[in-house]
Amino acid sequence: MPSTEHSIASGPYTAVVTARGGALRELQHNGRDLVVGFGPDGRIPDYRGVICVPWPNRLADGRYTYAGTAYQAAINEPQRGAALHGLATERTWEVREAAEDRVVLACTISAGPDYPSDLEVSVSYSLDPDGLHSTVRTVNTGAASAPYGACPHPYLVAGPNGLDEWTLEVPAREFLEVTPDRLLPVGMKGVEERGFDFRRPRRLGPVKIDHAFTGISRDASGLARVRVQDPAGTGVELEWGTELPWVQIHTADKPVAPDRLGLAVEPMTCPPDAYNSGVDLLHLKPGESHSASWTIRALA
Repeated sequence: MPSTEHSIASGPYTAVVTARGGALRELQHNGRDLVVGFGPDGRIPDYRGVICVPWPNRLADGRYTYAGTAYQAAINEPQRGAALHGLATERTWEVREAAEDRVVLACTISAGPDYPSDLEVSVSYSLDPDGLHSTVRTVNTGAASAPYGACPHPYLVAGPNGLDEWTLEVPAREFLEVTPDRLLPVGMKGVEERGFDFRRPRRLGPVKIDHAFTGISRDASGLARVRVQDPAGTGVELEWGTELPWVQIHTADKPVAPDRLGLAVEPMTCPPDAYNSGVDLLHLKPGESHSASWTIRALA
């Protein structure tokens, strides 16, 4: 039976990638966890480390209409009546390349009642002394144009103290307000309106966040970075490019333990429910492709 896990290493970094959801299961720097991991068997808790395609976040009622045809995706978040994180999180991805410091996995999404075309999706994970570099690339291999969006879903870990003690920096000036019950889009607000202004690093404290941010400041190369740092002096950052104009931030709040284990940082091509709103929604014609990349690296 082929292995469902692949370990890679370079310098101080090690990672474990699983065929389940094409997910990043572990990432360490000098033995210190940079993401919230999960076990080698069973379901992946909280979508940790998965690749979300062909839509990120929530699709209300799993329903949308595209090019005049109605589609219905399975509801996998029944408490909110949503189709969450696309169609690839429950799939077993195939290994396309494997080396000491790099692995590439792929899966196929087929046209059907939930999606209008065929897609070939691949994700690469490569380590070097600068961190973990990842790219998701999707090609429309079918005969029809199709809506598209993507994001990774890691939960970052700054260090040994609790999330409330971490310092957070998010270079965004706006966020998408959502309904309190279903977390569906309402409208844009400035980050000052909800205490979500982390453009200058500050302690997270007890604030609860599960929102998409945009209006993102970038450096001269078009790169943006979310950073979390622990009072112990350690930290981690996630860096991404202009192909991902949104970022979902989630403080991993749970009604029961384990609560607030890490900070979900999900650079996204589009906001929640983009299949219905059309906001920043991508349209892949037959033969067209889209790529998005990000890097996770240790701080200190």
